[in-house]
Amino acid sequence: MTDDAPTDDVHPVRDWEADVLLRDGRVAQLRPIVPADADDFVAFYDRVSAESKYFRFFAPYPTLTNRDVKRFTEVDHDRRVAFVVTLHGQIIAVGRYDAVSDEEAEIAFLVEDAHQGRGIGQLLLEHLAQAGRERGLQRFHADVLPSNVRMLQVFREMGYTLRAELADGVQQLFFELDATDTSVGVMRAREQRAEAASIERIFNATSIAVVGASRRADSIGQAMVRNLVLGDFSGAVYAVNSSAEAVSGLPAYKTVQDIPGEVDVAIVAVPAESVADVVLDCAAKGVHGLVVISAGFAEEGVEGRRRQRALVGLSRSYGLRLIGPNCLGVINTAPGVQLNASLSPAMPPQGRVGFFCQSGALGTAILESVSRRGLGLSTFVSAGNRADVSGNDLLQYWQEDDSTEVVLLYLESIGNPRKFSRIARRVSSTKPIVAVKSGRSTQGVPVGHTVRRTSAPQSAVDAMFRQAGVIQVDTLDEMFDVAQVLAHQPLPRGNRISIVGNSDAMALLVADAGAAAGLKVATPVSLGATAGADDFEAAIESALAHPQVDALVVVYIPPLNTTGEEVADVLAAIGEQSDKPIVSTFLGSEGVPELLRVPDLAGGSAGRGSVPSYSAPESAVRALARVVNYAEWAAREHGEFPSGQEHRTGDARALVSQVLEIAPRGAILSTEQVHALLDCYGIDLWTWINVHTREEAVAAGERLGWNVVLKAGSEHLRARPDLTHVWRSIHDPAGMVEAWDNLTDWVGTRSDTRFFVQRTAPDGVPVSFSAGEDGLFGPLVSFGLAGAPSELLGDRAYGIPPLTDVDAEQMVANLRSAPLLYGYRGSEPVDVAAIQDVVLRLAALKDDLPEVAELDLEPVLVRADGLTVLSARAKVIPTDDRRGEWYVRRLSRTSGPGDTVGG
Repeated sequence: MTDDAPTDDVHPVRDWEADVLLRDGRVAQLRPIVPADADDFVAFYDRVSAESKYFRFFAPYPTLTNRDVKRFTEVDHDRRVAFVVTLHGQIIAVGRYDAVSDEEAEIAFLVEDAHQGRGIGQLLLEHLAQAGRERGLQRFHADVLPSNVRMLQVFREMGYTLRAELADGVQQLFFELDATDTSVGVMRAREQRAEAASIERIFNATSIAVVGASRRADSIGQAMVRNLVLGDFSGAVYAVNSSAEAVSGLPAYKTVQDIPGEVDVAIVAVPAESVADVVLDCAAKGVHGLVVISAGFAEEGVEGRRRQRALVGLSRSYGLRLIGPNCLGVINTAPGVQLNASLSPAMPPQGRVGFFCQSGALGTAILESVSRRGLGLSTFVSAGNRADVSGNDLLQYWQEDDSTEVVLLYLESIGNPRKFSRIARRVSSTKPIVAVKSGRSTQGVPVGHTVRRTSAPQSAVDAMFRQAGVIQVDTLDEMFDVAQVLAHQPLPRGNRISIVGNSDAMALLVADAGAAAGLKVATPVSLGATAGADDFEAAIESALAHPQVDALVVVYIPPLNTTGEEVADVLAAIGEQSDKPIVSTFLGSEGVPELLRVPDLAGGSAGRGSVPSYSAPESAVRALARVVNYAEWAAREHGEFPSGQEHRTGDARALVSQVLEIAPRGAILSTEQVHALLDCYGIDLWTWINVHTREEAVAAGERLGWNVVLKAGSEHLRARPDLTHVWRSIHDPAGMVEAWDNLTDWVGTRSDTRFFVQRTAPDGVPVSFSAGEDGLFGPLVSFGLAGAPSELLGDRAYGIPPLTDVDAEQMVANLRSAPLLYGYRGSEPVDVAAIQDVVLRLAALKDDLPEVAELDLEPVLVRADGLTVLSARAKVIPTDDRRGEWYVRRLSRTSGPGDTVGG
């Protein structure tokens, strides 16, 4: 170790600060140590046991000298880096590395005994490793006493490949800092468990305090108390009111701290300016989570946004998770909980659907619709401004919640799409997710939601959902339509449907709707208007038994003076036993009618096998088609992420760094730099030579060996289909002179037109690739056919890195113009695999290099035996937006108006 003190101009890296979740779901803060921590560091050290100090220093070390304190708290944040973890403003752990060479550093940790076993060591190691990578280190080593079993376990569980040596009774552990699939997987698993634990403690609260409980019948506080009590909450409910003795028959306490028992969750319904005081009161009591119903935050302008950031920062500094503010509340229908901590007076029926809703205003209407349709819920969260807890947190919880089989998301904004895509892809593989994203046409964000600005088109959002297997629908009604099939019926094994009904007109509507939705429709079975229960039973059983039928649509329009109960009994009985999905238009009803319900053994109103009904046959078919598409996605292989071992990522980063050293604000790369950048990722860019005179053009032809083209280039000539700006097949100086004279005199040239010479490329279909960095989505990769028609029609496929080989395959296949690549009308198919390969290489480049703000490959000519990249343009700008996001755990930052809120 070295005692070098930091120089005056060295400051901690701002992006190294993070709010983190501990293993038990509590929030803590991780940040670089600073000299001002000296007194707190000494106090922390005094609380550490003698045994832990011995494990750290290999000898008794009861107190620290002033020189020790100076050495530990004053670091240069480069060769010597140290992080502290704080809770309630107190240091509870410290981790550090000290470089012993340009490539290697020694690491050490010390965690306060009361907080050991909460995953703090792993968190420190993750963040130190990322800091080391950013500083160019390649490996860490640690000296650990063999008897320090807990610390040895920290290293063994990290997923790195360890090399161990025993020297002088000390275990020496060495590992490379390059993140491996195993280490990233371990980190993601810990992230999931911690975030799920933080939500589980709210849903399964055993004691709740309503802060702002009131005796006024029309008050929010009164409604919260009433809904908790009348909803048969199994835990304790405490009313907190500074000026009342009792509320709704419950004794009222002046503060949360006055409550005699423990409090898991506090429901906050006080004026916005008083919420911060409530947070401090709850923190002193040891409350885990807050549900802030109060309005008056980011939805009310600049001052409200400032108040909201302060609220989140204060809550996290004391280890509290926060739902809201400006939210409707939370619900858990589990029989052992019965938690209705919301403003909805009606408790929804118990079921297998988890529902996340951002809109508090729509929350009550949504719950009423759920109950009307007979769609039971397991849990419900209205996040309001989603300043802390977001849809990503709920997905982490629902992934392992046995009572939730289907997830519904009503999203007004997405704070962290990159994380959402990663988590949703994992959850969707076992549990279907149905999402409504409002503001699709305008890309608008509701007042109160703080997100980064985005320039990505709506098609990029659609691609994110599709890539993650999310069932995206346009309206809330369609969401419930799809959820009814998923919650009550088995998944179809294919897209072949049959129709059984007593109305020819309705059957025809079903057939048309099925064909339009891409389903294969068998000839409808028409039973006639007088068909009875026996007729329906025989026809339904026959259709379901047919091997060429994957799903069934039943249409029943009752004759006059009949109720249809006998037909309903038949349909419900068959639906309960069928392994193929059945949907219906039964009596024109919506939801799951009582007549078609199968009792849910878990206690809900409609169990597995209940047959959903739709008021319009088109709605039934559209919902079924959505489920068919999801079933196909869930059943297929999702591919592998390329290893990228052949990529020269280090060389690419060095190139970008060199450019930004010369041009700190960013720059457009030169021809040579673009060649070098693409070469690092195995993309071969054809050479072109910029020319300014006839003589330079002739010299360029000589240099390239002739059989060249002369091109005029400017924005208005980009991807022109007539190629009048290209003079082809130039074989000698005379041909070049003729080409130069014609192009320079051509009416299409402008003052900004530039000329260049390039070897003649084989003919092919012109396509284009783009990669860029979006402020909200992060890296984006797109592909499409080159030319104005594709641009005007918006026919472009998008992907969010990292991409699997199947993602790349689907990107190409999803183009509307894709048939032109596969042999349209007898044309020769092109090398689609080569296109997919370039997509994956660009995705890897963008995943590694957020500084590459723009990268366009156009034109690219693809033919039967490969492709040729004829031109490329790239721009780099400095950015820290994605620093280490794949390798460390952190909650989203809330420090500024432009920061992403609600990860």
